Amino acid sequence: MSSPTSHRVWKLGADVDTDQLAPGAYMKLGIEGIAPHCLEGVRPEFAGQVRPGDVIAAGPNFGIGSSREQAAGALVHLGVRAVIAPSFSGLYFRNAFNLGLLLLTCPEAEALQDGEQISLDLQTLKVRTASGRTLPCDPIPDFLLDMVAAGGLLNQLRRRLRPGSASLEHT
Repeated sequence: MSSPTSHRVWKLGADVDTDQLAPGAYMKLGIEGIAPHCLEGVRPEFAGQVRPGDVIAAGPNFGIGSSREQAAGALVHLGVRAVIAPSFSGLYFRNAFNLGLLLLTCPEAEALQDGEQISLDLQTLKVRTASGRTLPCDPIPDFLLDMVAAGGLLNQLRRRLRPGSASLEHT
């Protein structure tokens, strides 16, 4: 599950909360209506300029706030490949993996620069910068990496329940 391609970094600060990711004023619109407003309070250009495969590098406590899964869903909808931060809210962490969004807990995430190109090595769990610097990330259990590869928990369960697949009772 390594990613040999490079990814553009969007740099954010600490304590990015779920209301910044999925503003409450747009919650009734569904993910298609929420995503264009993702991070508009801190990076107004983000939703319009982010490209599939881009990553977010942030400070500690990413995803604090409410339990709204749309906060992770908006990033998935916009094509964000991963969020790299020193720490995440527990609820956000689980919501993100359930929706197929990769979160990398990296103590040195704040060293990444806005607009920088990086590569992700998910075999060794390291972030590599274009200048050759390597930032180690905390281990991620295989079942969570499998969930991301499947595009989230529901997709993973659908694959398991397809005719000819092993049932959930045997996993």
